[in-house]
Amino acid sequence: MNTTNGDLATSEKMEAGERKILIVDDNLEFAKTIARNLEKEGFRVFIAPDGSTAIQKVSSESPELVLLDLKLPDIAGMDALKRIKAINEDTAIVIITAYGGEQVAVDFMKAGVIDFLSKPFTFEDLLTAVKNAFKIHDAQVDDKRYERFPHLEKFFPFLAHEIRNPLHAIGGALAIIQRRSDSKDELLNQSIEVIQEEVQHLNEFVQECLDFVRPPSRSRFVEVDINEVISFIVDTMPHRFQELCRKIRITADLVPELPKVYANYDEIKQAFLNIVRNAFEAMAEGGEFVVKTSFKSDPAPGGVEIVFVDHGIGMKEENLQFLFHPFFTTKPRGTGLGLAICQRIIVERHRGKIRVQSEEGKGTTVTVELPVEMPKDIS
Repeated sequence: MNTTNGDLATSEKMEAGERKILIVDDNLEFAKTIARNLEKEGFRVFIAPDGSTAIQKVSSESPELVLLDLKLPDIAGMDALKRIKAINEDTAIVIITAYGGEQVAVDFMKAGVIDFLSKPFTFEDLLTAVKNAFKIHDAQVDDKRYERFPHLEKFFPFLAHEIRNPLHAIGGALAIIQRRSDSKDELLNQSIEVIQEEVQHLNEFVQECLDFVRPPSRSRFVEVDINEVISFIVDTMPHRFQELCRKIRITADLVPELPKVYANYDEIKQAFLNIVRNAFEAMAEGGEFVVKTSFKSDPAPGGVEIVFVDHGIGMKEENLQFLFHPFFTTKPRGTGLGLAICQRIIVERHRGKIRVQSEEGKGTTVTVELPVEMPKDIS
């Protein structure tokens, strides 16, 4: 299934329609202009001309994001920040101001601000900051949902909190370094790129830890067209793996009119992406990747089978027994959670099956089976 830019824009606006933003700025004309533009993107927007009104709005409207000017007529910016966080510590805050330099930005980021925009700025810059702030906000809220897990799994939310907060500060500080650095300094540019890649790697690791402990939820199960999920993944491969896609030939053999399965769409997509990522990384020198779907009627009421085949480096026989163990990996940069998450999503949360066959030097085949009926014991 091909997704057009128009479809993506419509989808983003539908999601934005449930998101609340509070603009705190005594320049009402400026605030109203921002509000109108954000409302066109589908956000619900409120305006406060001073700190006291902002505190009231945070209490009454519970915005997820506050765009906060530093120079307010009644309350200092840092005081307003602390009072907003005291009401709801999960509120995301982006500073928008014409005052204060980069040192002020660093101080506020240490206090929990997600981003810092200096006036004047373009609406495109603001919209990028808003979308990024919501992503970080959602991740931080998700982190708190896992505190009830025992033993090692209870450690994951703590790990997420302790790693993500400094990572956000590192990202913000790095953006300042980029703005102030000499773009012609090749060594400096390479160093910045290394930091960005390491921050991204750590963020992905934290997210995988949380994905591993996420509990199943019946409310998120809907009818899912597996062919549609596969088509989406295949269509996005050139974007996700730009270099590898030049060397890998992709074949999708999808049986038409495949019965839909009851599943959590986002989780199934994530599991398939993990499998595909492993396949592509195993074919660094190129090769062919094949994905097939079919319907298996026995045992009734039947299920959908998805087969992923790569002609990559394969795996040693002695490693196959450890594939679904958390933190087991043969990759230099792997977390060892990719297939463990697949096992948890497919087997534990969807009552499906996953099998792996592999031969060193010849490639790997991953077979997934998903029942068409809703699993009866999902809470």
